[in-house]
Amino acid sequence: MLLRIGSSLPAAMLFLAAYFIIHALIRIALPDTLGLDESEQAFFSQYLFLGYGPQPPFYNWLQYAVVSVAGLSIWTLVIPKNIILFLCYVFYGLAAREALKDRALAAVAMLSLITLPQVGFLAQRELTHTVALLVATGLFLYGLFRTLQKPTFTSYLLVGAAAGIGVISKYNFAILPAAALLAVLADRDWRRRLFDWRVLAAIAIGVLIVLPHALWLKDNIDSASTATLQRMTARHEASSAILRIGQGLVSLVVAVIGFSALPVVLFAAAFRRDLLRALRATSPMIRLIERMMAASLLAVALVVVGGASHIHERWLDPFLLVLPIYMLLKMQAAGIDLSIGIRRFLPVVPVAMVIIVTVLTVRIVGAQYVGNYPILNAPMAGFASELTASRKPNLVIASNKYLAGNFRLQLPDVPTVLPDFPDTAATDYANTKGPVLVLWRGPSDKDATMTADFAARLKAAGIEVTQANTLAMPYLFGHWKHTFAIGYAWIEGGAK
Repeated sequence: MLLRIGSSLPAAMLFLAAYFIIHALIRIALPDTLGLDESEQAFFSQYLFLGYGPQPPFYNWLQYAVVSVAGLSIWTLVIPKNIILFLCYVFYGLAAREALKDRALAAVAMLSLITLPQVGFLAQRELTHTVALLVATGLFLYGLFRTLQKPTFTSYLLVGAAAGIGVISKYNFAILPAAALLAVLADRDWRRRLFDWRVLAAIAIGVLIVLPHALWLKDNIDSASTATLQRMTARHEASSAILRIGQGLVSLVVAVIGFSALPVVLFAAAFRRDLLRALRATSPMIRLIERMMAASLLAVALVVVGGASHIHERWLDPFLLVLPIYMLLKMQAAGIDLSIGIRRFLPVVPVAMVIIVTVLTVRIVGAQYVGNYPILNAPMAGFASELTASRKPNLVIASNKYLAGNFRLQLPDVPTVLPDFPDTAATDYANTKGPVLVLWRGPSDKDATMTADFAARLKAAGIEVTQANTLAMPYLFGHWKHTFAIGYAWIEGGAK
């Protein structure tokens, strides 16, 4: 059966569809406490804005559309994410088919994405904006390879649409189209694709997709960039520029190794000497991909020189996602019979799937035995039930998006805000008549003391808390002695 799945792109897609259905059902069966990115989406789904802060808005717009039609629930958070992640694999498989010209190898390339930790594990565990980035990257590679091989008006539009969607999914995606442009320019045969009138259509659709957010971005550049720049700066920054640059470049090398090590090792174990013999093999497509990866990583290195001192592996997603296609292209160009290696590699895929599903489940249901409680084990439904047992708030003010999103899920008909969002004037509070529930997290999961930062934000918004309370409850799937605490206060709204 594995051989059939690994030799047919449609069969491999059906296999992956079943896998993502299993993921969705397991997540829905687990407690409906939301993770960081999930709670952010639940919170932002109340608003349709051109920008929301440090992350581009594409995933927020998708989530808003789904919630507007189907309402907010764990289903409407989990199902769209798994569909989008599945589409990443589908577009990647189609891109592999264009590059490799072999349906069996295209299926293997698509299935091998499961071995990339940033795609197979981390994207499924928590991330949302990165999921949108991954599907945009898969679509861009498909459109690019198809345009180079068999250009059509549709293929050009795919490239433009993918570029636009990618930029408003994650800002670092913008490097990929630029790298592809340079890579195509360097090829004598393919550079004529850039001087085709259909390029104008690609540019037009890309600009139209990006334009609404760009209009917001020009007046909110600080809001969009400050948090990202802080994450790119190491906690213990080097004392000199040379040391900082060295620190950043080392982190880039480590990130590249961390991103690519597992699939390279697995391919080496499956294809053995065939992979080594193929290292010198080349073709126009191989050289294109090499130039794209080199240009992208050089751009990241320039970002390091410009001020960044720490590079995360997931920031390399759009630049190194093409790696499995690249390795298979190498072996194909060498004229190697890959049938034996494919038979060795295919069993890795279901094993990786079982491991991923097991780890993502056990880390929640077995948390007390592991000794570490993820935030998904926080008893948010219990908190909401306890706090609203005797009265229901007309407004919830939370210290962060994690609390705001979780209480939004539990109380979907109650507006939820931060002291300084959706506006800094706290107009929701000023216009609210009746009880307002203020929530906050303290310095630790056990300590719910209001932080000075949140107190200052409340004061700036004209919100006065006179009596602070603490509510602690046991973690879900935890020992009764292990508790999670939040702080809360009931106040009256600002409207008279």
